[in-house]
Amino acid sequence: MFNITLAAAQQINKASEQGGTVGMPLRLAAHQKPTGDIEYLMGFDEAKEDDIRLKSAGINIIMAPEHAILLDKTILDFVEIDGEESMQFIFINPKDPKYIPPEQ
Repeated sequence: MFNITLAAAQQINKASEQGGTVGMPLRLAAHQKPTGDIEYLMGFDEAKEDDIRLKSAGINIIMAPEHAILLDKTILDFVEIDGEESMQFIFINPKDPKYIPPEQ
């Protein structure tokens, strides 16, 4: 299952209002590079017949079935990076080689 944090959902809603795409689902995609790293893509799009459809934090999500395997158990968040006062989306994915598990 793919999840979106509240912070990410708020930013997605803001982007949808600013871009005139209110009501459109958020399309997600993931591709594994030859290095093993995962590249993530997202944008508002119309649903296609074979899309997987989810809802998280009030956001309608669509993805092609071939992307669902890489995106399973992934969390989309919107965070400040390295105290730079620069906010950005991040994908937290245990399948990504760059993933660092939280300290327990």
